[in-house]
Amino acid sequence: MPHINLSNDFPGIRSLFIYRPETAAPLNALVQTMLHNPHPTLSAGERELIATYVSRLNTCFYCCNIHGAIAKHQLGDNGELVQQVLADPETAPISQKMKALLKIAAKVQSGGKNVLSADVEFARNEGASDIEIHDTVLIAAAFCMYNRYVDGLATWQPDDDTMHDKMGEQRAREGYLTPPVKVELIE
Repeated sequence: MPHINLSNDFPGIRSLFIYRPETAAPLNALVQTMLHNPHPTLSAGERELIATYVSRLNTCFYCCNIHGAIAKHQLGDNGELVQQVLADPETAPISQKMKALLKIAAKVQSGGKNVLSADVEFARNEGASDIEIHDTVLIAAAFCMYNRYVDGLATWQPDDDTMHDKMGEQRAREGYLTPPVKVELIE
């Protein structure tokens, strides 16, 4: 049960965006820029993986599942890859660069000052550019905020993989600036 009076027509952060549209606009613009807009080198799927991984570390059920579904669709319907990254990035079939970036993301999740020069140097040695390191830190930090926003107000979070998949497919296709479509639970 949400801590404040929110609509259960939309799950997670979507209900908060409907509740406070004036704060939704800049938050949606930020996530659109971080995850969906073109990037010089990181694919949308890779950026969604970072958001998904940080959300898992933060135990944010809604964000982990919805961004995992978006990542799946951004990565050519490869849900298995998303699950492998969540289980253990070190053994997942991703590039060494992505493994190094996810290590940085995990350090940010546990506390920004936990990112050491050695972590950045390691990522550079694995091929990460400064913009990739910057954007990884920004995504990880922002998702700590988004996760705490969703969970701090105890938003409604359906346990329905089909619903997450439908919403994830829409966000992967349309980005974050289009209005959410109400998705009915499958009985």
